Amino acid sequence: MSSVYYGLDDFISDMNNLLALGLTQESLFDRGSRYLKQLILNPNSIEETFKLPYGKGPHPSQGCYLLHRGTNGLSIVSMVWGPGDHIDPHDHLTWGMIGVMESCLTETRFKRIDDQKRNGFAILEKTRVDKTSPGEISLLVPLSDEIHQIDNETDRPTVEIHVYGEDLSKLNRHKFDLKTNVVTDFRSGKYDNELRDR
Repeated sequence: MSSVYYGLDDFISDMNNLLALGLTQESLFDRGSRYLKQLILNPNSIEETFKLPYGKGPHPSQGCYLLHRGTNGLSIVSMVWGPGDHIDPHDHLTWGMIGVMESCLTETRFKRIDDQKRNGFAILEKTRVDKTSPGEISLLVPLSDEIHQIDNETDRPTVEIHVYGEDLSKLNRHKFDLKTNVVTDFRSGKYDNELRDR
C-alpha cells in the first residue's frame, strides 16, 4: 500500500496480524519496521494535535499521546520532544520500534557492564550515538539493547511514533544516573491526551 494512503488504522491492523503469527523478535522487527516506515512517511497519518507539545505540567515542551492500546499488549504512542530536551538513560523492559516523523533526534545507547547484583546500582557503557532523521527507525531489544538517552539538539520540536509490546505506563522501569551510578525505579505517568480528556 502506498505510504500516501497508509494511516494509523492500517498500521494497527498490520501489527495485530504480525503479533498473531507469533514471529521471532527478528522477524517482527523486519516486517513491523516496514509498516512503521510507511506510517511515519505519511504526514497525515496522525492528527496535528498529537504533533504538538502539551504545553502544561512539569515538561511543557514535550508531548506524550496514546494512539492505541491493544489487549495483545500493542501500544502506539506519539512523542514530541521540544528543542533542547534531554532525557537521561532509561530502559523499557519490552520490545520497541521508534520512528522519527518530523525533525531529528540524537539517541545514545548504553549497555550495563556491572554484575547487576546490587540493587539500585548500575555501571553503564556507551555503545553508540545515532542521529535519527525523518523516516528512520531505531529498535529496542529487551535486556540486550534497550537502554538509551534522548536529546533534541535542534531548534524545533521532534515528533516520533513509538511502538511497544506493552503499555509503558504499566511497567516499573529504571532510570540511570551516569555520574553516581544510581538506579531509580519509575513508572511513566498518564498520557497527555488522557489527562486532557478528564
